Amino acid sequence: MVLSVPGMTCGHCEAAVTTEVSALDGVLAVAVDLDAKTVTVTGTSLDRERIVAAIDEAGFDVG
Repeated sequence: MVLSVPGMTCGHCEAAVTTEVSALDGVLAVAVDLDAKTVTVTGTSLDRERIVAAIDEAGFDVG
């Protein structure tokens, strides 16, 4: 699953999003691309709403 997260600009942003999303059940890997402003999540039984909520918890909006 690839999500656009336009507000990410730095390593702190990357770490915050990675920490929140990685904590979700079923998430196996999180890859943040700051240049493209995307978050790629891989895993089993991924729930988009839960991932968006985790990104929101990290302080960012999904575009």
